[in-house]
Amino acid sequence: MSLPPEDEPDDQVDEAQLFREAVRGVKPLGTRLPSPRGPKPRARARFARADRLAVLRESMEAPAADPEIGSGEELSFRRPVIQTSVMRRLRRGEYRVQREIDLHGFTVVEAKQALREFLADALEHQLTCVRIVHGKGLRSGHRGPVLKSAVNAVLKRTGTVLAYTSAREVDGGTGAVYVLLLAP
Repeated sequence: MSLPPEDEPDDQVDEAQLFREAVRGVKPLGTRLPSPRGPKPRARARFARADRLAVLRESMEAPAADPEIGSGEELSFRRPVIQTSVMRRLRRGEYRVQREIDLHGFTVVEAKQALREFLADALEHQLTCVRIVHGKGLRSGHRGPVLKSAVNAVLKRTGTVLAYTSAREVDGGTGAVYVLLLAP
């Protein structure tokens, strides 16, 4: 139901009158906002100096063999078919290591050849878990961990390697890896 047209102007007048009465003693604020005291501080980049120093430091250092791998960095890799629970058990050393090779003292070429032969022999004997000791590369100088990088590269490219991770401290820590192989 709608109101008759003659009642509408009276309602508007009443509301306007009520509003005026409600704001009768109010004083306007004005259009100026209060200004902050003193000049604004100059904007500065927080980490600009630290960033410049880091870039300078990086440019002065020689690149390592593999920038992703430092001497204390853990190696870890798994094929998509390997579950995270299997990886966790491997990292904890829960799989029995069936054979081991120590690559200390090898050149990169010799280490790669010995590693390929070791993996082929392990597969021939149907081994599923082996340990490879490559060292931490602490005496490699500016080149970084050379054998560690070579082992990482060979293992990633070997299709029969399902997963590998750095060993527990008692088994060589970041200087060795546990490797899971595809069982025939």
